[in-house]
Parts: sequence; structure tokens; C-alpha cells
Amino acid sequence: MKAHVYVTLKPSVLDPQGKTVMHSLHSLGYEKISEVRVSKFIEITYTGNNRSEFEQDLENICSRVLANPNIEVYHYKIIDSDSHDEI
Repeated sequence: MKAHVYVTLKPSVLDPQGKTVMHSLHSLGYEKISEVRVSKFIEITYTGNNRSEFEQDLENICSRVLANPNIEVYHYKIIDSDSHDEI
């Protein structure tokens, strides 16, 4: 099993990296871009068979390691080994 984890800044938190990307896009002529938010994508591979255990581990990993709960939120999608889901 794998998990695709997405960590994003809370909407109320300023995103200076996103602003920098947006200004770069505007300078390249993409004037219709009104906002850019930069996020993190993490792929985690799990070698066990217990989906509920994996989900519990993911909750702990996300809340304790991957995301700062003061400024970030996260969500994830578990992908079974026999699935061919892409990012």
C-alpha cells in the first residue's frame, strides 16, 4: 500500500513562496493567474497488510512529523497495491 499525503498552508496563512511564483508567472505573461499556493506532496510506502493500522500510523505521522498544526492542514489518500491510481 501507498499513501499520497498533501500538506498545505491554512487559508489564513500568508504564502510568500506562492507569491514569488505568482509574480514570476505574471512576468512571463500569465496575467490571468490570480493566486498560487505552494504545498508539499509526500508519498509513503507501507509494507504491512493492515489498512486500519496504516491509517492510524498516517494520522500520527502527519500530525507529529509532516504538518505543523498551527499553520498547515493535511489530507491523504491510501492507494492499494493492485490499484493503478496515479498522482
